[in-house]
Formats: sequence, C-alpha cells, structure tokens
Amino acid sequence: MDEELKPMLSVREFDPDRDRERVEAVERICEVGPSGKLSLFTDMLGDPICRVRHSPAFLMLVAEIGEEVVGMIRGCIKTVTCGKRLSRNGKHNANNTKHVPVYTKVAYILGLRVSPNQRRMGIGLKLVHRMEAWFRDNGAEYSYMATENDNLASVKLFTDKCGYSKFRTPSILVNPVFAHRARVSPKVTIISLSPSDAEVLYRRRFATTEFFPRDIDSVLKNKLSLGTFLAVPGGSYSAETWPGPDLFLSDPPKSWALVSVWNSKEVFTLEVRGASRVKRTLAKTTRVVDRALPWLRVPSIPDLFRPFGFHFMYGLGGEGPDAAKMVKALCGFAHNLAMEKGCRVVATEVSPNEPLRSGIPHWKMLSCDEDLWCMKRLGEDYSDGSVGDWTKSQPGMSIFVDPREV
Repeated sequence: MDEELKPMLSVREFDPDRDRERVEAVERICEVGPSGKLSLFTDMLGDPICRVRHSPAFLMLVAEIGEEVVGMIRGCIKTVTCGKRLSRNGKHNANNTKHVPVYTKVAYILGLRVSPNQRRMGIGLKLVHRMEAWFRDNGAEYSYMATENDNLASVKLFTDKCGYSKFRTPSILVNPVFAHRARVSPKVTIISLSPSDAEVLYRRRFATTEFFPRDIDSVLKNKLSLGTFLAVPGGSYSAETWPGPDLFLSDPPKSWALVSVWNSKEVFTLEVRGASRVKRTLAKTTRVVDRALPWLRVPSIPDLFRPFGFHFMYGLGGEGPDAAKMVKALCGFAHNLAMEKGCRVVATEVSPNEPLRSGIPHWKMLSCDEDLWCMKRLGEDYSDGSVGDWTKSQPGMSIFVDPREV
C-alpha cells in the first residue's frame, strides 16, 4: 500500500460507548506479567477506567489507526507528600519544632498498552507524550510510572525515550488466603476506627511519609475502603473504651499499629495463565488437603488459575518496639476479612526499607521483591525550595501506596 493511502495514527480521549469492546480486545492480547510462560491477566469487569476512576483527576487516551484501536494509556493526578520541612509553632522555642509535609502535584501513568502487531511504531511514545501534555496543562510537577523490573521494553521506553529516571523500588508482598482462619494473637486488641478518627491518626503521625495523599479523607471515605484497623496491646483499649484519636495520641500505648483495607475485588479480577497441568494439579491437591484436614494448617495454594479478587492493605504504619508484632496481628485480621469476602490473596506494597516489613506475612513465590517506579520532573519550577528536585531525593524508610491506583 502506498504511504499516502495508509491510515493515519490518531490519539484521542476514550469514549466508553464507542471504545469499550475494542479496548477490552486489546487488553486480552496484552497480558501483563513477569517474563516467562506465566502471565497475569486483568479483567476490568467492563470498566476500562476502573483503575483511575476514584482518583481526583483522571484521563484515558486511545490510539487509533482507521477504525482499529491499537493502544491506550491511563493517567491520573493528585497532590502528595514529596518531602518534609521543619516548622516552628512559636518563636525561639525549640520544643515547638516539628516536621510538616511538603506537598506537590504528581501524575501517575498506568495501563499503557500497544497491540503486539503494532509495536515498534512509536505508538507508545506518542501516547505518553499526549498524556504528559495533559499532566502539564493541569499543573502536575512530576510524572511517574510503575513496572516490573524485568519488563525491559517498558523500562527502555520510559528511561531512554521519555526522560524518566529510576526512582524507587518498593516490594509487592502477597499472601494467600487459606481455607481456615488465621490466628490473631490474644495479646493484641484490634479496634475498627471511623474514617474521621483514622484521618486524624494518619495526618498527625504519617503525613510526612513519601506519596502520602493530601486528600486522605477521600480515600478513607471511599466505598471501596473496608475500614481502618488499629492494633493495641491487650488490656490497653477496647472498642468500648476507645477515647478518640486526640486522647489516644496524647498518651499512646508503648506499641501500636494501624492499617486500612481496600476492596480491589469490586474493581477488577486477576487470573494467572500459562501454568502447566502439573502446577495446577499440585495447587489443587494442597487445597483439598487443607479443606479435609484444616487442623494441620497445610499451606495451601489458592486457585489463581481462575478469575480471583484480592484485598489491598494500605496506610500501614506503627510505633513502638512491638509495632511489627502489631502489624502481624493486623495482617491476620485482614486475612480473615478477605476470607469472609471470598478473596484469594491479600497484598500490600512497601518500601524496601520499611521497618515493619518483618511483621507482614507473604509468600515469596507470589510476591515481587523489586517493583520499579520511574519518575520525571515535568516543569522547571519546584513546589518548595526545601525539597528541590524530588527525582534526585534519597528514599525514606516508608512509602504510602495509594489504593486508588493499584
């Protein structure tokens, strides 16, 4: 075909009525997963923008050649903590010095897909550039994306062609949901907090955590958030004696921890594809034994070869020498909640330096020790001179992963 007669590539905003079925067709042939035979397929349950819909501002673009959708990209914008600075509440009083968060407007790219037979044509690059233009028009100072560390094509696109730098390497920790309830230490009491009480705790203690969302109240009040749960030593507080966040923080127990749970099952499902018959049979055998002999507490492998849902633990934090033990109790509680809701795994994402990581049970075979986040500064100005260029900053001990973008 002559060059003049070839259909031109166009990029435009996603139209649900016009594009849904064609986008889903591209998703089905662009299975995402680690290198090798196994792949992870995402079913968005008929809603291609489900993974950004709950963000403060979002956009989805599609690339089209003629009447064929050949690629898509999703992006969202929010305001998050990028650093911290000292603030004095009173003059000449060192006791009033404390750290306060420095916020910036950051954009997140996810769900970049290009049809396999249309790759190496610059389609992905054009989609990224168009999305970045929307980011800039809406005041975003930075853009970042996440991918598997061994996804060389994606890493090369963003770092070599789009100007992104490797930024953070958090760990995705995944634990299976067994047929029996997890044991929660009787020495730990777990209290369910209201969204308003949870907001106070997060803002008072964890607002300086990197990527902490300034609109944490919107996250906690979202219908997909199943609650925030506080772990304290047994005998210190109970649901009946909970004094509220102000009194609690004025005289907290020696150790405590909290976590919030997000119901990703209502947003999309996952499915592992490409497993051999031997692996499927082995996994099924462990489940059969676990159901028949639950007192043995066999570490069974859930059925991940059919569509399954999961819960995501976010906002994990704590204080005190036994905080990791408190986190372990919270993870047991979250496991039991996921079992009741019919989920097959519980997942979270933490910094590689997270001090509470030892309290998070997970299976290495299901987890990813090194997810890769890449970041780019979109403008020349900075939100706060005390931070400077965030892309060149050193990682902190913890990181806040927004469940709206999982």
